Amino acid sequence: QVQVVESGGGLVQAGGSLRLSCVVSGTGFPVNEFAWYRQIQGKRREYVARIPNSGATQYSPSAKGRFTISRGSAQNRMYLQMNSLNLEDTAEYFCNAVIWTGSRAGNYWGKGTLVTVTS
Repeated sequence: QVQVVESGGGLVQAGGSLRLSCVVSGTGFPVNEFAWYRQIQGKRREYVARIPNSGATQYSPSAKGRFTISRGSAQNRMYLQMNSLNLEDTAEYFCNAVIWTGSRAGNYWGKGTLVTVTS
């Protein structure tokens, strides 16, 4: 059973930084594509950043210039470095992983990690 686990959330003051981590386990195949989504209270889940197998990172307009998505040295680890955080970044952040096994692709989600930005 594939598991996706986020960590690194917590309280941070506006203007500060936080680094989120995502670790995938329970599979013998590497993660082909990682992405971060977030859900602000009262709103639907929204896309934040993506790093496909090509390495061509993509960001939402609000994340671009402030957030950096990257892969770790381990095959199944991924990070989101968040700088210049503001109150609007307060949300539950979710990791999404796409894993290919032969010609089949599985799409997996973590349970989320809460980021709270204070004034």
